[in-house]
Amino acid sequence: MTASWDPAAPGVLRLPSGRLVRGRGLRHPLPGPPLPAFALYLLGHEPPPVSWESHWVRWPDFRLPADREGAARALREAWRRSAAERVEVACSGGRGRTGTALACLAVIDGVPAREAVAYVREHYSRHAVETPWQRRYVSRFA
Repeated sequence: MTASWDPAAPGVLRLPSGRLVRGRGLRHPLPGPPLPAFALYLLGHEPPPVSWESHWVRWPDFRLPADREGAARALREAWRRSAAERVEVACSGGRGRTGTALACLAVIDGVPAREAVAYVREHYSRHAVETPWQRRYVSRFA
């Protein structure tokens, strides 16, 4: 990987392939450098502008993405880019939507869908993926 996260930095999830993706809550201060090269923002409203490339997925708090096919495309793009770029995935709190998206990235990376929530809870946050429908979304993500 040419530009990656420090694997020991807060919020950084190492996927089984070795790719590193940072999850975070936007209501918390931006961690110090380095900055992301690409970010996927999961919010019910358009996020404020940032100085790096980003993509907004309309995803209301405690719910699922408004456009599930579009969200899947955005997640696959984030996974592809994480091979060579610092990719960040974020929602307001950094737990439910972010955890759900990180679990979907784990599925793309080869973790069986039925194990992806446990994987993210073990390696990112024990509070990741907050609702039953978020868990079901991950279990059906392909």
